[in-house]
Amino acid sequence: MTPDSFSDGGVHLEPAAAAAAGRRMLDEGAAIIDVGGESTRPGSEGVSVDEELRRVVPVLESLHGAPISIDTAKAEVARRALELGAELVNDVTALRGDPQMAEVMAQSGAYVCLMHMQGEPRTMQRNPSYGDVAYEVTEFLEERLRFAVAEGIDESRIALDPGIGFGKTAEQNFELVRRLDVLTSLGRPVLVGFSRKSSLGRIAGDPKATTGSVAASVAAAVAAYERGATILRAHDVREHVEALKVAAAVVSG
Repeated sequence: MTPDSFSDGGVHLEPAAAAAAGRRMLDEGAAIIDVGGESTRPGSEGVSVDEELRRVVPVLESLHGAPISIDTAKAEVARRALELGAELVNDVTALRGDPQMAEVMAQSGAYVCLMHMQGEPRTMQRNPSYGDVAYEVTEFLEERLRFAVAEGIDESRIALDPGIGFGKTAEQNFELVRRLDVLTSLGRPVLVGFSRKSSLGRIAGDPKATTGSVAASVAAAVAAYERGATILRAHDVREHVEALKVAAAVVSG
């Protein structure tokens, strides 16, 4: 629900188009639909609470009864979305963006996903640096997990996201997936969102790529699944569902 997302900005800006896309994704096998009204692409600017609500509320109302995740770092947007039936809050700031978010989550009993991000969307891709990216991301998320539990959020309702593309180089993104066991050792479900990220286009041969292909996205999702990811955030649902069914059949025998 944004005009400036990195992959499909403007495509679903109209509520009717967004709701139709959500229903199509469910038909294609999506387990939950992630609705967001504020882009977090590299270099993006924030929007006001009122503008974010203006974008997402009509879609949430239209999709009422469907499994919904709200992608927001604002407590008021999360509160309204939960009232309209959202089951999960996907917070890219890991409860740091709004001091009231933890209280909203604790009182609601909803699920929450805590994501790692170095810096903020406007600055996060300016020379991101780590000594050991897998351990530093895990250390950060472990601290945010402890914070969330201390604030009254049930640990069984918390998922963790290493934040692919959020303050990481292409090499660091791939290392995070390769060493996903470091993060899964915390014992919480891990979400990976590699779909269409620019790192995929760059590894495929275009050093100036701003997005990645469907094929590259599916490959990254399967690799993440094989290393323990339990939630895959994807744009192209049917292709991911089919690939993951095959991967699961191989893993399960």
